[in-house]
Amino acid sequence: MYAIIEAGGRQWKVEPGTRLDINRLAAAVGSAHTVEQVLLAHDGQQASLGQPYVQGAKVVCEILEHRLGPKALSYKFRRRENWRKTIGHRQPLSRVLVKEIILPGGSKKAAETITKTPRVTRKPPKLSVTKSSKSE
Repeated sequence: MYAIIEAGGRQWKVEPGTRLDINRLAAAVGSAHTVEQVLLAHDGQQASLGQPYVQGAKVVCEILEHRLGPKALSYKFRRRENWRKTIGHRQPLSRVLVKEIILPGGSKKAAETITKTPRVTRKPPKLSVTKSSKSE
């Protein structure tokens, strides 16, 4: 089960148990945050595609912490004028944990009940080496 949501001005693919760093939310740490802008929801058998959003679908998240992102430096310089300027910026972020995905058909899956199936990887084909006898 997964969903593609729109949060913090970006689109994210989330599953129960996913942690995201999104733009700062105006809610307290430990509170629940519900995202209703679900673009696509897949429950394992069927996908629901929104136009633009899936009606009745929600993603419930818990706010773990408020933090600052990595520092981005901007340096401005004007030649021959002895003018330099350095500007730093750290984006305020909220780290959220996806608890559950609620689909419009009433299907509700919690993070504890989801068991991920292992990915099946293809084995490379075996190459058979045959020895050829050279006759001269």
